[in-house]
Amino acid sequence: MPQQALVIGLGQFGLALTRSLSEKGVETLAVDKRPEMVEQAANIATEVLVADVTDESQLARLAPAKRDVAICAIGDESEEASIICTALLCQMGAPHVIARATDALHRRILRLVGAHEVVHPEEEFGQRLANRIAYRQIISEMPLGDNMYISEIRLPDSYVGKSLAELGLPRRYGVTVVAIRRGKPSQVLRPVPDASLQAGDDLIIVSERANTLEMLKGLK
Repeated sequence: MPQQALVIGLGQFGLALTRSLSEKGVETLAVDKRPEMVEQAANIATEVLVADVTDESQLARLAPAKRDVAICAIGDESEEASIICTALLCQMGAPHVIARATDALHRRILRLVGAHEVVHPEEEFGQRLANRIAYRQIISEMPLGDNMYISEIRLPDSYVGKSLAELGLPRRYGVTVVAIRRGKPSQVLRPVPDASLQAGDDLIIVSERANTLEMLKGLK
C-alpha cells in the first residue's frame, strides 16, 4: 500500500515537497486556506483541499491520524498558524509530524508543542551550499537524522593509491566509507579494505557532519 502524506501550507516549499512526494509514489493530500495555492497543487497532488487548519474541526476532517506523515509547511506568512496546526496534529494522533521552522525560537516552540521533527529548509540548504563552497571535495550530502549525514566526496589526491585499511578513516575521523563510485558511466562498488583507491574515485561516506569537515580540513 502506498504511503500517505498530508502536506499543509502550499508556499514554495510546500509545493516543491508535494511534487517530490507525488513523483516518488506517495499519495499526497495538499492543503492550504488560499484557493489559488490549492489550484496550483491540483495537478501534482493526489488530492487537494481548501481548509483553515487552525480550525480544529476542519483539521480533523483531514484524518491526520490515518496518514503516515503530516507535514506542516506553513512558512513566514504565519508562525502562529504553524504552531497551532502542529499542536493540533499531535493532539489528533498523527503518527509522525514534521514542522517547518522559520527561526531558532520558532523551532523550540514547535518542539515544545510536540513536533516529532523540525526542519528549517533555508538554513539547511545554506549550510550544505556553504560546505560545498568551502570544501570543494563535497559533491552532495543528505541528512540521516541525529546529526548523521551520508555524503559523497571526491577522492583527495593524497588518498590515491592507498587502501581504506591504510587510511584508517573510522579510527582517525569517525568516518565510514560505505561505497565507492568509479568510472564513466559510473559504477557504485562495495568498498574492499585492502584494494587501492584510484584517481577519479568518489567516496560515499556516513558520519557526523563535524567529522567529515574535520577530515577535509586535514587535507588543506
